[in-house]
Amino acid sequence: MDQSLTTALLDDLCTLLRKPLPERTEIRVWGMSGVERVTFPGGTTAVFKYAKEPFDREAQALRIAHQRGLPVPELHATAVRDHWLGMLMDDLGTPVREADDVDGATAAVLLHRARPATGLPLLDGNGLVSLPSRALDHLQRLRKAERWTNCEDVEAALRTISAAAASRARGATLDPFGWVHSEFHPTSVHIGENGRHLLDFARAFTGPGLIDLASYHGTTDTPDPVRLRVLLEQYVTAGGHEDALASRGGLTAEAWALGWHRMWAVEWFMEQAIRWINDPTRDFAYIPVVQRHLNDVVRFLEV
Repeated sequence: MDQSLTTALLDDLCTLLRKPLPERTEIRVWGMSGVERVTFPGGTTAVFKYAKEPFDREAQALRIAHQRGLPVPELHATAVRDHWLGMLMDDLGTPVREADDVDGATAAVLLHRARPATGLPLLDGNGLVSLPSRALDHLQRLRKAERWTNCEDVEAALRTISAAAASRARGATLDPFGWVHSEFHPTSVHIGENGRHLLDFARAFTGPGLIDLASYHGTTDTPDPVRLRVLLEQYVTAGGHEDALASRGGLTAEAWALGWHRMWAVEWFMEQAIRWINDPTRDFAYIPVVQRHLNDVVRFLEV
């Protein structure tokens, strides 16, 4: 992380708001983004978030979400330098507790009820069908770079999934279809003294809301369709559309959601590997994750 760049971004933001430079405390920092709490003279605080492409669309998504009445942090200022986005926004404080499944279901209902945002990327049925072929394109580029050369199992799985994708993607536009947070986890639902807020809209898109519910329990543990079915039922009980429980693509709602969420994740990981991060030294970490997710896709989509 280029500290001089983040310092310049913060300086730009403070100039826009006519505020002096604050003290900075890291909350979370990754290779492509970071979140800090900043404290100005006098004790007022804000959250400083910075990110590079493809996470640099979050300000647009937050503004649209705020216009739609969604509970998101209010943006105070944004700035761009060298393809990095910087944002100053409300400091919601330390969460009073971690979000549970009921909180996640309730937050998802609020999000999916909001009027869709036309300015966000679209992932409809055709978009789902294209995911395995896009992943194959990434694999070809990796091989041209003399990487992932012993991943015949990845290619075979992607070709099998691609052949069945059109039939398994049926029902993609059943409700809930609209806002998709896409990185929807308990850490994305902030439970604070001032209520519930949604965070981290960097990769929001328009698509099947079941993708959010399938992502809520994370991707590190073995996917649990029974647990997801319970979450889907909690979602409907909280006011979500009853079609969230409907079969689609010849599959149960939970199998469809888990299969397509993992396929979406596979394409994203492979794009990161060749485009956004493009670091051969990290292939040892990416390849097993892609292999594991592809096994889940084949199992849940029954291909």
